[in-house]
Amino acid sequence: MSYVVIKDFKDLQDDNHIYRAGDKYPRKGRAKKERLEELSGSDNRRGEPLIREEEDDS
Repeated sequence: MSYVVIKDFKDLQDDNHIYRAGDKYPRKGRAKKERLEELSGSDNRRGEPLIREEEDDS
């Protein structure tokens, strides 16, 4: 699974990296399931989804 950023945000858990809409998430490595759920739902500091699962082109 891959994820894409849908709203700009600063990731305090990733050295304050600023993600812009259209960026891949995460920028390196793999994210934990809990973090993906937090950012793709409304249970985060912004209260809105910030990433979404990207469709595969296969």
